[in-house]
Amino acid sequence: MQNSIILYSTNTCPYCVQAKNFLEEQGLEYTEVNVQENYQAAERLVQETGQLGVPQIQINSNWVLGFDPQAILTFARQQI
Repeated sequence: MQNSIILYSTNTCPYCVQAKNFLEEQGLEYTEVNVQENYQAAERLVQETGQLGVPQIQINSNWVLGFDPQAILTFARQQI
């Protein structure tokens, strides 16, 4: 089964760029949601995680706060 990966980002976040590059280097498909441009998504993100900082990455219902390559790979490798 394919991973479900959603990357929450902003236009000016250097760690978001690092996270995107890492996901692409690992061959992991993801959907990007820019919370700077999508205020409803930003509100949902805060309700879900209690955090507004980015990047936040939801991988198969697990959350990775910040750019953490090890956590990304751990959750992406888990059986769905």
